[in-house]
Amino acid sequence: MNRAEVFERLALDREDPALQRLLDQLDAQAPADWRVLAAGLALRFAGGSLRGASKHSEGGTVLPRVIGISGGQGAGKSTLAALLVDALQRLGVRAATGSIDDFYLTLDERRELARTVHPLLVTRGVPGTHDVGLCRRTLRALQGSGWVALPRFDKGRDDRCPRDAWPRVRAPLDCFVLEGWCLGAPPQPEAHLASPLNALESFEDPGGRWRGFVNQALMGEYAQLWAQVAFWLYIRVPDMAAVTRWRTQQEQSLPAERRMTTEQLDRFVAHYERITRWMFETMPERSDIVVVLGADHGLVSTQVRHTG
Repeated sequence: MNRAEVFERLALDREDPALQRLLDQLDAQAPADWRVLAAGLALRFAGGSLRGASKHSEGGTVLPRVIGISGGQGAGKSTLAALLVDALQRLGVRAATGSIDDFYLTLDERRELARTVHPLLVTRGVPGTHDVGLCRRTLRALQGSGWVALPRFDKGRDDRCPRDAWPRVRAPLDCFVLEGWCLGAPPQPEAHLASPLNALESFEDPGGRWRGFVNQALMGEYAQLWAQVAFWLYIRVPDMAAVTRWRTQQEQSLPAERRMTTEQLDRFVAHYERITRWMFETMPERSDIVVVLGADHGLVSTQVRHTG
């Protein structure tokens, strides 16, 4: 999809001086269609109700508006989130971004889950391996005032960074862009859990205890977190082969001693296959915007349901 088509799908006036100015200010190294998408959304959000309260509240406390960006591993969620926040800030909107990955349970906490529930839970990623309470408390803190520390997770060490290494933002925020591979995923019907989906499930979870635990997590605290998201953007990757390929590319950015082997990476991605495939089916109808990617990582189409 070229830039003109992105303009058209988002109902943007390509001659708008404010839009052109914003595009010129965004990272020129980023893909052109991502910059158009980020700039267009930022203009619409900033010109709408973004500065007001989110339509969601919790215990009488109004939260900043949360924008959720979800999609398969390597889809470009972090890139788009960073561009969107940059564009919003340039428009005077108090915005910040974070990843659901930064709210993983610590390694010790996951080892305890592996001991008491199922060995597969030592591997970060699936629902049930995040500190959802910490995420929700962070969102509440962003509604207050003063400096708020945003958790960070070191994937190389497979553990949460020390608190003194967490970046800080000043609250209150107008919006927070939360991105993550499983964001918005609904639980599966019980019947879907009966049969193993891949070799990992067949040999390491034949009885379904692990996938049942993950699904139960989606029914509970994750659903409560998803309810705090006011706007959903889903990046639809072409297939699981693309997820593996793009996740391999991400791995190359790590120091050599921390990279997974091909076999380790294939097993790692298999942990996410069930929910990734389920999101292929369910997220388009749950999202305000669906961005479809091709095998070359280019933007193939943009389906817009709502942009305000």
